[in-house]
Amino acid sequence: MKMLGVFVLCVCAMMDLTPAADLPEAKDENDQTASSPLVKRTVFRSRYGNRLYHYIPRPMTWAEAERNCQSMGGNLASVHDTHEYHGIQKVIMTASHDYKETWIGGFNAQQNNVWHWSDGTLFHYTNWCPGEPTQSQQHCLQMNYSDQKCWDNLECNRHLPSVCAKKVY
Repeated sequence: MKMLGVFVLCVCAMMDLTPAADLPEAKDENDQTASSPLVKRTVFRSRYGNRLYHYIPRPMTWAEAERNCQSMGGNLASVHDTHEYHGIQKVIMTASHDYKETWIGGFNAQQNNVWHWSDGTLFHYTNWCPGEPTQSQQHCLQMNYSDQKCWDNLECNRHLPSVCAKKVY
């Protein structure tokens, strides 16, 4: 597990992270911590299985979104089956009233087509759109892509909303 933490830190360093103090402030009027540089929300609203999920509407790069989730004690969401995927889609739909393209925790920055979850769980379930993932400089995973609402690999420096998850003990 230590190696994964070091690897994620290395991946984040490769993605040109902006220091937290340089991030723009949150604009969500429902966020009680909107003056914080990161979108720090301590309330994870939806539970599926042994994890709680929270949709973050503020667009960020994948690395910023992962760091934001870590600041709340979680990670970008990993997905392990169809039921969980639909649950995460429901979290997004409930919060945004749309199936928005959204960052989740998949990345392949070390080797093309070898995908990992930022929370260290095994990457065994997939929901790729036809023709995806492409062999390119697109190393981060978005969900709800296209009319099929499936997965697409994307450049990590794009700004998207995100879904954080954390285990319930």
